[in-house]
Amino acid sequence: MLCVRHICAFALRRCQFRTLSSDTLLRQLNSCTTEDQVFDLVGKNKARLSEKHVGTAISQLWNFQKDKSSLLRRIDYVKNHSQFLTLRILAENKIEFMDDDLLVDTLYSVLRFTVEAHDSLVEELVVEAWRRLERFSLPTLSRFAECLNEQQIYFSPLIGKIADIVNMNLDSIQNIRVLSVLMVSISGVISQSFQEQLIKKAELLLETKDCFHFNHARKMVCFLRNVRLTHRPLLEKCNKIFLKNLSQLDLESMCHILTLYQTLQFKNTEFQLVIRQKLTETIDDCINLVSFTKLFAALGPMAGPEVRERLIATALLMAEEFNCHEALVVVETMEKMECRNSHLIQKIASLLHKYLDKYRPLELAKITQALLLLHCHNAELYTKLRGLVVGYLQVNVVPHDIAMLTHILSMLPSSQVDEVVINRVDAVLSQLKLNDLNSFATALVRWVRRDQSRHQSTSGPNAKLLQKLSNCGYQRLQKASDLDLFLKECRYISGEWFEEILVEETVNTCQRLMDQITWMNVQELSTFLLKTNYRCTPLLDRIASVAVQHINKIHPSGMYAILRTFTVLNYDPPQSEEFFETCIQHCSSHLDCFEPHILVLLGYFLAVAEYFPPALINAIFNVDFLAKLDAQLEIPSDTLNWKVRLRLMELNRAVCLECPEFQIPWFHERYCQQMQRKGNRSTNTAQQQIRRMLGEILGGSQYAKVSVLTPYYYRIDFEFILDKNKKPLPYMDQSIVLADLVQWGPDIQLLGKKGLPPGAQRIAVEFLDSKAFCKNSCQLLGEIAMKKRHLEILGYQVVQIPHFEWNSMELSSKDAWMEYLKKSIFETK
Repeated sequence: MLCVRHICAFALRRCQFRTLSSDTLLRQLNSCTTEDQVFDLVGKNKARLSEKHVGTAISQLWNFQKDKSSLLRRIDYVKNHSQFLTLRILAENKIEFMDDDLLVDTLYSVLRFTVEAHDSLVEELVVEAWRRLERFSLPTLSRFAECLNEQQIYFSPLIGKIADIVNMNLDSIQNIRVLSVLMVSISGVISQSFQEQLIKKAELLLETKDCFHFNHARKMVCFLRNVRLTHRPLLEKCNKIFLKNLSQLDLESMCHILTLYQTLQFKNTEFQLVIRQKLTETIDDCINLVSFTKLFAALGPMAGPEVRERLIATALLMAEEFNCHEALVVVETMEKMECRNSHLIQKIASLLHKYLDKYRPLELAKITQALLLLHCHNAELYTKLRGLVVGYLQVNVVPHDIAMLTHILSMLPSSQVDEVVINRVDAVLSQLKLNDLNSFATALVRWVRRDQSRHQSTSGPNAKLLQKLSNCGYQRLQKASDLDLFLKECRYISGEWFEEILVEETVNTCQRLMDQITWMNVQELSTFLLKTNYRCTPLLDRIASVAVQHINKIHPSGMYAILRTFTVLNYDPPQSEEFFETCIQHCSSHLDCFEPHILVLLGYFLAVAEYFPPALINAIFNVDFLAKLDAQLEIPSDTLNWKVRLRLMELNRAVCLECPEFQIPWFHERYCQQMQRKGNRSTNTAQQQIRRMLGEILGGSQYAKVSVLTPYYYRIDFEFILDKNKKPLPYMDQSIVLADLVQWGPDIQLLGKKGLPPGAQRIAVEFLDSKAFCKNSCQLLGEIAMKKRHLEILGYQVVQIPHFEWNSMELSSKDAWMEYLKKSIFETK
């Protein structure tokens, strides 16, 4: 083949001439309707083909394919045809004669036929285009940039040069297709300020232009994915375009958009529900492995029970035919679905075992996590996984990959650390970012605990390495100088090592970089502080100040993250009334920007801080809104559904207790009863001590009740009643009392006094463990303060016993504990 190619090339170089019939030949090429007609013309007219004929022929060949589905395209047939080789040789010889558009169109079409990037024709076309770059029109430049992107050229000087040209000509770009393609292509080499300019330009064009193709919006979402930025205003504009173009979305497009949204953690209920319906309608049409795998990945996590069973049944039928990529996609989706079909789990595990040698380290990590979460029991598979991971560890030199491989190794059952792993970790510690250090720490903590369970020394190499790792973490924190980069590095850090070793120093680092807090990073900083549960008042004050100053620049959904942090940490900044009212007004003016579940969570967190905006409360407790919320919660996500339903109940309770003037009914009676039946209550040592001592102080166990359920379904540790002389009153029948408690009437002013002698008082005693307080202070968390407030509205006198007082050195004897309880109960007004 190479000999033929060289002979053809030599012959064709002798034939660089034009003929009078060239226009006729061009018309003939344009009138072809099949690939074979094009190849027939090329074969008969080799000596007469000009650069325009060659380019037109190649473009025509692609035009025949582009409107066909992937299964009907004849890519391999065209690529392997002898006349296509002739066209490639001719094109390479005539590059210098091609005009700019023809040059780039030829490159574009050749790449469509999967010609490799290292092919001489592709290389020559790219080099020639680079020479002409500055004279390209913007549409031609965008098409060339798209070609480079398809060759996975993301960070080269050539891309940097294209970015410079885009920067100089940004104001003149009025074509949304050109802009969207260029945004994706240069996303890897642009600065943050240029990134902001591109987003503003995209928003401007989306607002001023009409009739967009959904693909332009999809490319803009790809850009946001590439720069790892969840820019909600642009995402919402793109989402509207997707909804307007639903009829044009095919299976591949829907799957791609859903994947992009998942990566950006962007949710839109309307889009999800419509796409779920469209995907469900395509189930019967997905009869081949490729289309079914895409459907399974997209529809599985959000399908209802019946559709889910259909998908699993089909997957079982096709399982043995899945290739390595399809098996990986299916097992990842099963993890998201929390699939418990043991037959499918076993089949996919067997397939993965078969293909295991073909997977890269990142894919092995995904497989390991999925199999463990699916509770797969396959010792041989895990043994082979361990061998592969150790093998990769021995040869890998990339710090992030070593951290990931170590993490995988620690997850595998009965996996023991060996000297190879220790040495590899030790060698790269000083090069690691905080998230990788955290990954190492999690792995090492697992191994240290396994050593302890085997009664091995805790001062071995694992423990020593853990200490060195902590020192590296401190050094990394001390070197941090850019708040935005630092927050990105901390975005996925969690776990015991971080919380116990680094959290205080991490917050101190944020405080050191406090002058870099802007309206663009207050949301992420707020989220980080909430994750740490650390009440740093200087940082919170700065966040509040920036939020009020730049309130109109912050997306309303961003205000939710900010307000949540202040209410959970139970902190009122200086000018707190101005802060909360400004934020509430901003949110209330844009209620339509919030997803239903976020609106419920916003209402709850504001209620924690004793704010009940009428517009927000009326918007939530509305029949249409609650129906929309129910529709959203139909999309399976057990954790989210449980959380949102719980917060809706708690908001309903707060409104009933604190704002009866809204006349919102209490409609969570049945929900609370179901929750109580599912509840699993346990008592700790301190609560058992308090129970015994209360019995002694009050004169017997008949005077106090344990784990009492109040009206509106608060659970309190202990309850007893004191008469007007502060003497305990006995409970004659616990069941009668509990029934009386639950049936207290709707008049909240009389709740605490119903059925009691004049002057008597119900007392609620609550033991507060460390989870009730901020990480670094004795300040109660907001929800604990709200519970106390509500119990007092219900008529209780609330006695709270903080763990740090009960477990203090001052209370180290029974007499001291008894005195403490007496003082707390009888001396409290």
